[in-house]
Amino acid sequence: MNTTHENLQFKTNINCSGCVAKVTPFLNEAPGLCHWGVDTLNRDKILSVHSEGITQDEIMRRVKEAGFNIEPIQA
Repeated sequence: MNTTHENLQFKTNINCSGCVAKVTPFLNEAPGLCHWGVDTLNRDKILSVHSEGITQDEIMRRVKEAGFNIEPIQA
């Protein structure tokens, strides 16, 4: 299987540890997602994802499903 490894970044409104806890099950259960984190100290609340096959659209769908805003940051 040819797996694409990418580092993706998104601007979100995940702004505290409670928000991170709320989104955790949505992202931890995502197939093709290696690891992720949110810089809650950054003004734009940057979500960084190391992808092992998960698409940008799937990450965005899961974060929205958890109740948060998300938009991709173009490199």
